[in-house]
Amino acid sequence: MGGDDVTEESAAFRAAVRCELPPLTADLEVPPATTLGVIGPNGAGKSTLLGVLAGLRRTPGSEVWLGERVLQGRGVFVEPHRRSVVLLEQKAKLFPHLDVRRNVAFGPAAAGLSRRAARARAEHWLEAVGVAHLADRMPSQLSGGQAQRAAIARALATEPSVLLLDEPFAALDVDVAQQMRTLVRSLLSERAGCTVLVTHDLVDIVGLADTVAVLDHGRLVQTGPTTEVLTHPETSFAASLSGVNLVTGRFAGSSTIEGPQGITVVGEPSEPLTAGQAAAAAFSPRAVAVYPQAPHGSPRNSWTGTVTEVMPRGDHAVVWSDCGGVRIGAEVTWESVAELGLGHGSPVFLVVKATEVRIYGTVGPASVFSDPAESDRL
Repeated sequence: MGGDDVTEESAAFRAAVRCELPPLTADLEVPPATTLGVIGPNGAGKSTLLGVLAGLRRTPGSEVWLGERVLQGRGVFVEPHRRSVVLLEQKAKLFPHLDVRRNVAFGPAAAGLSRRAARARAEHWLEAVGVAHLADRMPSQLSGGQAQRAAIARALATEPSVLLLDEPFAALDVDVAQQMRTLVRSLLSERAGCTVLVTHDLVDIVGLADTVAVLDHGRLVQTGPTTEVLTHPETSFAASLSGVNLVTGRFAGSSTIEGPQGITVVGEPSEPLTAGQAAAAAFSPRAVAVYPQAPHGSPRNSWTGTVTEVMPRGDHAVVWSDCGGVRIGAEVTWESVAELGLGHGSPVFLVVKATEVRIYGTVGPASVFSDPAESDRL
């Protein structure tokens, strides 16, 4: 990982992936200092894509470039350890016979650094990810979150031009995953290199990805800025990515998100945020109460809207309403739909408790996305 022929970190990463079994056709380009999120249903080709990009899978017809350097294609195949491309998977996969410090120093040493220089770089990255105090421990002595932090340090210690992330938070508890997501966003913001993130989690996409590529049945079916893809999904998978309402905008302080068209959402920040920072508020449709008239009291989250559609979800219904340009879903019983006379054009008042809303930082410009889905990943 690394090597004498590695190009500068500011190079763009491009790939034209062609595979017959399993079938995959995908053309990607990741500009320097950006993160591409890759999403798609199981079997769409995400693992095959990462395998080709990392050099772990050699397929005829595929071409991969790092800047002007050919990594694969035109009779060239650069071995994985010479690509300046690092793959970080769900599980940390630290070397069990090495302590944390030596795990992190392994890559730099393999790239030719002296023992002293490799150790110094390891110390730097262990400090950066917050586990310097665990440097002398063996992997078996680490918690899941600690091991994943060490794995991130090991990946970044090689100073790769391209970082590949394969569901890096999927095996972690929700709270630990959010801490790791915040850490990774901070680290990625300082990188000059490219990042490709494969995930099923909407929070990962909104919080980390500048652009999104959607794979389905072995083909790249949609690409574009994160906001554009999430607000204008072109596939059923993209349209059912998450079972949450998501309002993105700017953090206004006092646990409040200011979204477009003047809408505000109050919730509980899951990380420290500063005023003016890009942020998002997420809440389940099950947490949304629907009223035909203004509710009593002064709920902190209350919006007026007009019903646009009523969709079945199991033995319940999801009532989608337009609240001044923001689409919000509420999951209710069919009895409630009948009792309240909910249908297209019905005026409604929507209420959500602030304790049901999670607020977290994001990348990119302010936008709005709320989405019918099969599962709630938050």
